[in-house]
Amino acid sequence: MATAPQRISYKSFCFVIGTTSFRVKKLNMMIEQQLRLLQSLYEEITETSEWVWDSSLQERYYDLMKRAGFLTGTAARKDKDAREKTSGLVEIGLLTKDRRITEAGRALLEIVGEGTYQDSNIFQIKKDSYLYLRQLLKTSCAVDAARVRPFLVTVRCLLELEKLTYDEFCYFVQMMCDEKSAEELIESIRSYRKGEKTVDEVIYNHLMRMENYQQASKLFSEAPKVTEELIGQIGMNRKSGKYDKAYFPLYRCIKRVFLEQADSCEELLEVTKGLKQAGILWRDLLFQTTSKQSVRKGGREVLRADSPFLSCENEASLQEVFFRYLHVFKAKLTLKDYFDLNRRYLSLSDAIVFEDGTLTLDLAPKYFFQEVMKGLTGDTFTASDKLMADTSLSEISPVLAVRPEDIYAKLSRDIGIDIENAEQAQSYVEAERIRRFNELIDKKFSDATLSELLACFEKREDARIEELVTDEATIPTIFEYILGIVWYKVSERQGNILEFMNLSLEANLLPKTHAAGGDADIVYKYDSCADYPKHALLIEATLADGSNQRRMEMEPVSRHLGDYRIRSDNPFDYSLFISTYLDKNVVSDFRYRKIIPYTKDGKTITGMKILSMDTKTLQKIVENKVRYRTLYKTFEKYYSMPLEADAWQDGRVKSGYPVTVKWQDHMVNEAVSSYAIEADSFLRKENQAVLAESIAELDAGKGQEWALIED
Repeated sequence: MATAPQRISYKSFCFVIGTTSFRVKKLNMMIEQQLRLLQSLYEEITETSEWVWDSSLQERYYDLMKRAGFLTGTAARKDKDAREKTSGLVEIGLLTKDRRITEAGRALLEIVGEGTYQDSNIFQIKKDSYLYLRQLLKTSCAVDAARVRPFLVTVRCLLELEKLTYDEFCYFVQMMCDEKSAEELIESIRSYRKGEKTVDEVIYNHLMRMENYQQASKLFSEAPKVTEELIGQIGMNRKSGKYDKAYFPLYRCIKRVFLEQADSCEELLEVTKGLKQAGILWRDLLFQTTSKQSVRKGGREVLRADSPFLSCENEASLQEVFFRYLHVFKAKLTLKDYFDLNRRYLSLSDAIVFEDGTLTLDLAPKYFFQEVMKGLTGDTFTASDKLMADTSLSEISPVLAVRPEDIYAKLSRDIGIDIENAEQAQSYVEAERIRRFNELIDKKFSDATLSELLACFEKREDARIEELVTDEATIPTIFEYILGIVWYKVSERQGNILEFMNLSLEANLLPKTHAAGGDADIVYKYDSCADYPKHALLIEATLADGSNQRRMEMEPVSRHLGDYRIRSDNPFDYSLFISTYLDKNVVSDFRYRKIIPYTKDGKTITGMKILSMDTKTLQKIVENKVRYRTLYKTFEKYYSMPLEADAWQDGRVKSGYPVTVKWQDHMVNEAVSSYAIEADSFLRKENQAVLAESIAELDAGKGQEWALIED
C-alpha cells in the first residue's frame, strides 16, 4: 500500500494587521464608514430580533455595503467577503468577533459624529489619531504560537535605530515575533547597514529557526528523487500544495542548465515567466537580462556570473540552493504584501512618519516613547485584555502615565530652548511641522506640479492625482489640500497654513479623508499691512458642476461666510469660490450677495463679498507667480463694480489692445509686475471707460511693461 505523502503545515513567520483581502486606500475613512453601516444595521436588526453574526446576516451586511457604494463588483461568497472586510476592525478592537461595535468603536463614532478633531493630548495629534494610537498600543497579532504588538515593536526599533528604511521595516521588523527574534533582527539591521549581511541571508536564517522549515529541508534533501508531488510538499503553500507544483518545471530547467550544462536558457526564462511575481525574483537571480532575444542569442553567456547555482557541483548542493531561494522569495513576496497593509494601519496613529522611503517617529511621540519604551518591553509580545475598551494611556499600562514635565525637560535639553508647559511645547511642535511642510512643498509641489494638478482636477485624471499626492484621501479632499498649498505660495508663505487648511493630515503632512467630510473651508487669515486691512479669506472648493453645483454650493458658501462674519464682526472678511467649472447662476447668486442682508441669532450683516474663480485662472496665477497683495486689489476693484449689467460673467470688450478681455484671465506675469484686472459686463459702453482708466492707471503707476492674457 502506498504511503500517504507527508504533510508539512504552513506556519506564519511575520505579523500583519488586518487581511490582504481588505487592503484599501483611505483606510481611516473606510473604517468610519464600516462602523456607521454596522451601527445602522445593528439598530435595524435589534428592533425585532437578536444580533447573530451568521452567514445570513453577513450576506445582508455585504448587500448594505454594496448599496452604500462601499463595494464594486460582486463577490463569489458574500458572507466571506463581509467577514474579510471587517476582520481588521476586530483586530484593532473596534468590533467584537461577532461584529458588534465595542466601547472603543463607539468612541471613534462619537468623534466622527462631532466632526471636531482638534485635541490637546500629549502627542499633539488629532482626536481620532489619538484613539487609534491607544488602540494600536494594545493591538497584537498571532505569529504561529507567539503574540506581537506591531506598533510597539516598530517604535522600539525606531528608538534603537533612529529610523528605518522601507526595506528594513518590510524584511526585518515584520518578522519580529518574540524577544529573541527582535534582538537578533535589530542586530541584523545594523549588520545589513554595514554590508555584512544581505536581506536574503537574514530571511533564510529566520525561517530556518522554525520547525516546519527544518522538516521540509530534511525531507527535500533525503528524497531519492525530486518529483512534482515533493515540490508541492516542501513548498508548504498556505492554501494547497498544488499551487507550488509550478516550481517543478523550474527545478528541472535549473538542473539541466547548471548541472547538465544544457543549452536550455531560453526555456528557463520562459518557465520563470509562469511564476508571476516570484518569476521576477528568479529571473534577477539567474539572468543578466530578461530579453528573450538576448537570451536566445547569448545562451549561457547571459547567466549571472554570481548566480549561486553556478557553484553547485551535484544535485544535493543544487537542491539546497533551490530550497533556500524557493522560500526566501516566497517570504519576500509575503512580507512585501503585508508591508502596505501594516503601513496603512500604523499610519492611523499619526505617530510614525512614512515618508521618502523611511520611517521615523514624529517629534512628540519620539520624546514620549523615549521615556516609556524600556518599561513596555514586557508588553510587546503579549496580548492586551483591554483591547475593546476606550482606555486612557495609564489604563493600557501604568508605564504610560508620563508626566508632561519630563517630556518638556528632555525636549529642552535636545533643542537648547526652555520649554516649560504644554503651550510652549505645542508652539515648538507646530513650528517644526510648518518647517517640514515647507520642505514638503519645495520637494513635492513645485509650481509646475501644482499647475499640472490643477489641470488634472479639471480633466478628472484621478489616478495621476493620487500618484502625485496620495491615495489616502478622496479627490475632493486633495483638491482642497492643493488649493491650500497654492494659496500659501500666493500669500508668500505667511501664516499658519496647517491651521488655515482645516484638513486632517497624516504624520507625513499629506491629506486624509474622514467619512464625515468636515468643514470644507480653507480659512486664510491676514494681518493688516500697506496692501490690505486685517481680514480672513474663506476659500470654498468644489469639483461639482452643473445642477450639482447649484444644489450643493449656493447655500453653504454664503452661509459659511455669513456665520463667519457675524462671529468675527469684521466687514473685510470675504469668500473666494474656486471650482473647475463655474455655473453662471451660482456665480450670479454670489455676486448679488453684495446687496442681500444676512441674519442669524438676531444679528444682521449688510452684505457679503463672494468672488468666483475657475482652476484655469488659478493655473495662470501659479504660472505667472501672482501674489496676494496684487490679487486683493484686483478682487476689491472687481467687487466694487456695478451689478446692473447683463451677463457679466460672459462679458467681453475689445479695447485698443489687440486682445479679448475676460476678467478671469487677467492674471499678469510676476516678472512684469504681477498685475491682474477683472472685467464685469464690459459689453456695456460705459464700462469700457472703466477698463481704459484702469489700464492707464496701471501704466502710469508702475511704468513697466505688462500684457493681458488672451481669452
